[in-house]
Amino acid sequence: MQFKRYTDVNSFQNDVLDILLENEVVNNLPVGILTDSNKDTSDNWLMATITDDTGKILLIALCTPPFNLLLCKPEENLDDGSVGFLADELKRIRFSPSGIIAPVRLAECFADAYCGSIISKKKHMTMIIMQLDKLAEYTKAPGYCRMLCEDDLSFTPGWECAFCVECKIPVYTLEESEKRIRTRIGKNTHYIWVDEKPVAQAAWGRTTPNSAAISWVYTPPGHRGKGYATSVVAELSKAIFESGKSSCCLFADAANPASQGVYKKLGYYEVSRVSEIKFDIE
Repeated sequence: MQFKRYTDVNSFQNDVLDILLENEVVNNLPVGILTDSNKDTSDNWLMATITDDTGKILLIALCTPPFNLLLCKPEENLDDGSVGFLADELKRIRFSPSGIIAPVRLAECFADAYCGSIISKKKHMTMIIMQLDKLAEYTKAPGYCRMLCEDDLSFTPGWECAFCVECKIPVYTLEESEKRIRTRIGKNTHYIWVDEKPVAQAAWGRTTPNSAAISWVYTPPGHRGKGYATSVVAELSKAIFESGKSSCCLFADAANPASQGVYKKLGYYEVSRVSEIKFDIE
């Protein structure tokens, strides 16, 4: 078995992209990073494969610090030793990921192999990857959809910070959020639902060759239960299809049936479950 660490993004992409694209929606995170990100910032990335003695790739690893390690296993066999081998190699090169995101059994297997007695696991969250191939009929909420504009910067950074808190992910400062959101103005990637005033949002996230991910879906608590999120996600899904993509995808919190219900109304269905496990060094 061999551990290969790449220093060139293009070389890594050449070796692993076709494998990742075999399950494009399930692997939308690593695919999006490799095809839709600024590769000039890749100096501190971990890009690696574990191969068997014939050169066959058994495991793909990608990490863009400070974000979690992403793992993809082309075959579901967790008994081939590749996961433990990767854990040992990461310790050897002293690469310490903040956590792991991978299909549930793979994430647990790596966490058990990597943690041992020196690292404890915490903040275990399960997410559902959902896919849409055709938009279903739905009841439109009162109001209308429009694109993000300059005036929206007065409230959207706060919405995104609240989203992060609710989803238990790292929270951006308001200044960081405003800077990120401002780059979306004029790009038709950030949708606002308005019913007399702005009441919900959704944004176009990662893009893969045949799909696109929807993210930052948020409705302030006082406006929930009125179908606003359903309507804004529907409009964004339509735009993704009109752009030529054959599917849309998103992550839903497995512990939040209400959010899953929003997406199921539109025809989204579950394709995979992934776990995020954060590591706490003792």
